[in-house]
Amino acid sequence: MADQAPTLLHLVFGGELKNPQSTEFVDPSAIDIVGLFPNYASAHAAWKAAAQRTVDSAQTRYFIAHLHRLLDEETPAGPTEAQR
Repeated sequence: MADQAPTLLHLVFGGELKNPQSTEFVDPSAIDIVGLFPNYASAHAAWKAAAQRTVDSAQTRYFIAHLHRLLDEETPAGPTEAQR
């Protein structure tokens, strides 16, 4: 069997923000879940497509969450987790 790259799960989601400079959603129950992806490349393609669909809405923003990092408890928190 050929060597395969590990599956690194990513979640793409987005919605309308209260302020475009923040990450607080206007209505968390209305968050658009684009999907789960097995690698960053496919997540990035989905993120880009979703972001381009909403380019006329300055209040709408999409994100890529690295779910594989949540599953790896051995790795110390990255800079985004340390800012809390």
